[in-house]
Amino acid sequence: MDTESRAAATEDFGHIRHRMPWAVLIPGSVQDIVAMVRFARHQGLKIAGARGLGESHSTFGQSQVEAGIVIDMSALSSIHEIGEDSAWVDAGVRWHELLQATTPRGRSPPVLTDYIELSIGGTLSAGGIGGQAFRWGLQVDNVMEMDVVTGQGELVRCSRTHERPLFDAVRSGLGQFGIIVRARVRLVEVPPRARTYTARYNDLHRFMEDQRRLIEDGRFDYVEGSAVASNGGWAYQLEVVKYFAPGAEPHDARLLTGLGFEPATLQVSDGSYFDFANRLAPLIEFLKQLGVWGFPHPWLDMFVPARAAESFVQEVLSQTTEADMGQGPILLYPFRASELTTPFLRTPDDRHIFLFSMLRTAIPPTPENVAALVQKNRAIFDRLTACGGKIYPVDAVPFTAADWRRHFHPDWERFEHAKRRHDPDHILTPGQGIF
Repeated sequence: MDTESRAAATEDFGHIRHRMPWAVLIPGSVQDIVAMVRFARHQGLKIAGARGLGESHSTFGQSQVEAGIVIDMSALSSIHEIGEDSAWVDAGVRWHELLQATTPRGRSPPVLTDYIELSIGGTLSAGGIGGQAFRWGLQVDNVMEMDVVTGQGELVRCSRTHERPLFDAVRSGLGQFGIIVRARVRLVEVPPRARTYTARYNDLHRFMEDQRRLIEDGRFDYVEGSAVASNGGWAYQLEVVKYFAPGAEPHDARLLTGLGFEPATLQVSDGSYFDFANRLAPLIEFLKQLGVWGFPHPWLDMFVPARAAESFVQEVLSQTTEADMGQGPILLYPFRASELTTPFLRTPDDRHIFLFSMLRTAIPPTPENVAALVQKNRAIFDRLTACGGKIYPVDAVPFTAADWRRHFHPDWERFEHAKRRHDPDHILTPGQGIF
């Protein structure tokens, strides 16, 4: 309850909203969380319970609570068991730590976010997107069972075959129904080496068509892409990866056949699978040293239906400058809707869905600039909604109650019912502003 601990809990990766809690719980066990939820329920206090590292999956105060209790889940960070096809871990374990433990065994989670310093519980509450999602779905589609403390203070183990309604509600449930305290994460066999290919396109249509072809024919293990500033406009960079074992190197010409990138821009590099997965670590360390990592991040992650993606992306980019991004990247890549199995992960109704992420850094980090960027996010969100898109709701976009109902349509009533069942007193995760 000291001022320093409480003040630290007013921050998240966005550095935009700041809410001061009454107390911070650093749990020594799962039972501490059960006891605190029961206490908070009895006292009428709110809890922000899925706070891991306060990093990328909270950019607009989602993991904060005013005059309530924040639970620092990073205190629970044990890897309890690693098997052939799964790992049983505490929710505060970071994906980076799990990967360090599994790669010597030739195993990896099927899907990893680009930044793997995030907590497992945090991404399972939101979604967890990465370049392997076209094949495996999101991280929430690859969790096998979980221990959850509900808003009633009950510790429940849930899976697809046991307590299924809670299992379906908590995955991508934004912390509304329970606090994930442990999870069994699927593991798959993975070769030790990774060959990365990057190349640029000047034509957005060809770029997006090639990406869709690649996720359908499956020739690569990882498919991503981005928009990059070029000569006062935008070019498009393909990033694809093939995993391999020593002595079984990929056949470059065969893998790249039929693709329409600019040949002179092709770059190919080899490295370990772990180093590829952890490739952002040196860049982020550099940004931290510069102090830029601590700037406000009014991010905007969008799921755009393929039928409208090209025109939508073109329109948004035509109104976006490098200054709007503040050196932050713009991601653009597809995955298949058929691989998405989590009910409350809201995505467009289309066979292919593009992730279109504007990962802004506010430079200069002034309140006026931040407010202007948040306003731009809201305007883009309104256009996204009009074309049938959905937001990935970890971002800096002001939402009204009506926006949330539209976001979860046609499952809003199911979402409300799950809230009444698992958190009837509405004590969990008020920072989203859903209820």
